[in-house]
Amino acid sequence: MKYLWFIVVSIAGNLFMIAPSVAADGEDVSVFDKVWSYATLYENGDNRFIQKFALSGRLQPDSAWFKADQGEFKDNFLWRRFRFGFKTDLFQEWVLHIEGDFDLNEFLGDSYTRLTDAYIGWTPRKNLDFKVLKQSAGFTLDGATSSKKLLTLQRNDLTNNLWFTSEYFTGITAKGKIYDSWSYNFGLFSSDGNDELSRFEASYFTLLSLGYDFTQSSKLGHGLIRVDYVYNEEDINADTRDFSQILSLVTQWKTGPWGLSTDLSAGKGYAEQSDVWGLVLMPFYDFNPYIQVVVRYTYLSSAKDNGLRLPRYESRIVDGRGNEYSEIYTGLNVYFYGHKFKWQTGLEYADMRDDADDGGEYQGWGVNTGVRLYW
Repeated sequence: MKYLWFIVVSIAGNLFMIAPSVAADGEDVSVFDKVWSYATLYENGDNRFIQKFALSGRLQPDSAWFKADQGEFKDNFLWRRFRFGFKTDLFQEWVLHIEGDFDLNEFLGDSYTRLTDAYIGWTPRKNLDFKVLKQSAGFTLDGATSSKKLLTLQRNDLTNNLWFTSEYFTGITAKGKIYDSWSYNFGLFSSDGNDELSRFEASYFTLLSLGYDFTQSSKLGHGLIRVDYVYNEEDINADTRDFSQILSLVTQWKTGPWGLSTDLSAGKGYAEQSDVWGLVLMPFYDFNPYIQVVVRYTYLSSAKDNGLRLPRYESRIVDGRGNEYSEIYTGLNVYFYGHKFKWQTGLEYADMRDDADDGGEYQGWGVNTGVRLYW
């Protein structure tokens, strides 16, 4: 299993050569379309009770090599994520989604980690959706983007510091659109990040997002501005970051092959957590539907010492905290089947300043490559 993802990419390359289309009942259907269709076990829109039953999940193997002045981290193969479950459409307006998180780096019997999605959804009319029970609480640029559809292998460090990285919380949300251009998302969640459904042993947080889509009113192919606001009731038992309020301004623009995503965010800390603000600039260019280049710049600053965490792999080298962070990332994405099957590689340089000089300083390079699949 150690080099499985190398095999996966090789197979994908061969399929990629024959994938454009094959005849099926007079229509052009890609090889990938046919393979992915096997995840849908039942579908009948005329059935009054069950319209669709499909398997859901994602598989994300990684390789990572990081070397810094303070040490190095190397892992030729690790399972970044594996999730598996199902999603079913019921009674024309309802959906039930249950999915679990499994750690394939552990023995099979010990691999189950937690429930991620475990919610009931209701769509009483167009552009209005409700969800109740365990679901993703997304805010900031990368925090509101599923790991299935990230343009970089790992979320940026602004999101890593301000967003609630447990991600899945028990709560209720309402999401919809107004006049096709305005969108909103309101959620009320328990901040108890139980591995299954919340036992409400902590307090709560609220999430409000308001967005405006410029696509129809501009010459851009796509334009979106969104504001996310989080109020987080202070509680030492909460499974959230120690910020009482978080404000994020996200923009996403695309015209032709060019695109740019940005994130300007700040958080008001409580307890030992300092106030933090940060900026992300992420331009990208699509050479064609299959090849994409991404560049990302991230800057973070905390008002006091030790207010910032390092990202996932850098923190394997240095587990201390600092007060100023910057990163430049350059990535290449190969889309075999859109975001459903892609190969991503990134080269990055990161620098963490630690004025307290107590073990948070970091300067180093890293390479991360991996396959991303979902169904």
